[in-house]
Amino acid sequence: MNYQESVDFIHGIDRFGSKPGLRRIQQLLERMGNPQQHLRFIHVAGTNGKGSTCTMVSRTLTRAGYRTGLYISPFVLDFRERIQVDGEMIDPQDLAESTTLVKAHWDDLNREGDTPSEFETLVAVAFDYFLRRQVDVVVLEVGMGGRFDATNVIGTPLVSVITSLSLDHTEHLGDTMDKIAMEKCGIVKPGGVTVCYPQQDPAALKVVRRRCAEEGNQLILPGQAQVKGMDFFGTKMVYGGLKLTVPLIGAHQVLNASVAVETLRAAGARGLPVTDADIIEGIGQTSFPARLEVLSRRPTIVLDGAHNPSGAQVLGEALHLLEGRSIHAVMGMLGYKDVGTALGYILPHCKSLSAVPVVNNPYTMSAEELAERARPLCPQVEVWQDPADGVRAALARCGPEDVLLVCGSLYLASHLRPLLLELVACL
Repeated sequence: MNYQESVDFIHGIDRFGSKPGLRRIQQLLERMGNPQQHLRFIHVAGTNGKGSTCTMVSRTLTRAGYRTGLYISPFVLDFRERIQVDGEMIDPQDLAESTTLVKAHWDDLNREGDTPSEFETLVAVAFDYFLRRQVDVVVLEVGMGGRFDATNVIGTPLVSVITSLSLDHTEHLGDTMDKIAMEKCGIVKPGGVTVCYPQQDPAALKVVRRRCAEEGNQLILPGQAQVKGMDFFGTKMVYGGLKLTVPLIGAHQVLNASVAVETLRAAGARGLPVTDADIIEGIGQTSFPARLEVLSRRPTIVLDGAHNPSGAQVLGEALHLLEGRSIHAVMGMLGYKDVGTALGYILPHCKSLSAVPVVNNPYTMSAEELAERARPLCPQVEVWQDPADGVRAALARCGPEDVLLVCGSLYLASHLRPLLLELVACL
């Protein structure tokens, strides 16, 4: 297979056709020689903050001289973002080679009626690639949940990381915080060490503590960080004796950075040492597309893919830093998300809203319905069927000190980011 054939094959697998459990991924990897058994991992689960934390940790490890694999989901701009080594996306030819190898075993299982899912297949592709690249460590982000997630086929990692937990994917993971936490804590393995985001729901933290005790894990909860300065473009802070500049926006990124520091120090104690200078430089170089990403400053153009209530709350809190400036939003959401809660956090900060659909997604909420639900919260609401037209209309309203905010869905962010960059180049 070539690159496009590989991508078409992976996307062509019915991702919703699989059942919970690790049996299929275990069978697939066993036929491949169990590449995961020859790799070291830092395993990261949670509801929010996984991507930021993974990126901070992986950037630092690369800065320290380790060949570092990074597996994340979903991608924003390019499918190859999901599998990286030292910050570089997997080469198209390498993706084709690893996918071809995996497909031979996938075909056998499919004929036997035990078809691996899309996500399980991609995890197998990533493990094969990381082993061929002889990486020193893989920073591995859970797709959904933890206990039955395909990434959980690995043994005890160097460090298990639990980021911020909240209610999301409740149809799959449960409708209470203790149920959610139990699923996420499935990545806690015997004899390991676990770093946990410090500001958790008490019910969730109780589950984390119990799970760590059951599996004989040292539990590390980051302490208090000192914030020296914060604006919409980043934060200066002191944590663990380190003077850090976190280029990501929001108070939650202070906590994510403290989790990253403790994760790196825990990994160092287990055979992967980094210096303080590595941590300072690695965190300082962190960037992440579509996570409160600032694309321009005059006017300020912000792209955010938050799509659940806690993510919308984080965005709303960050918008407080822009108080006094006119914010013109472009927003689209999937219909099965908690749209009302998200609108409640975001729209009180906004002067206008361009409601748009999430194109090429069957689960999108219509622009008309989104607008109807938004009108009680925002003084000016318009409907646009083409998201690009909505962006151009919102940008036309912006003066040099105003803000264009594009938010509501990672799918929408992925679709609009190239256009936003084109518009920024013309400012």
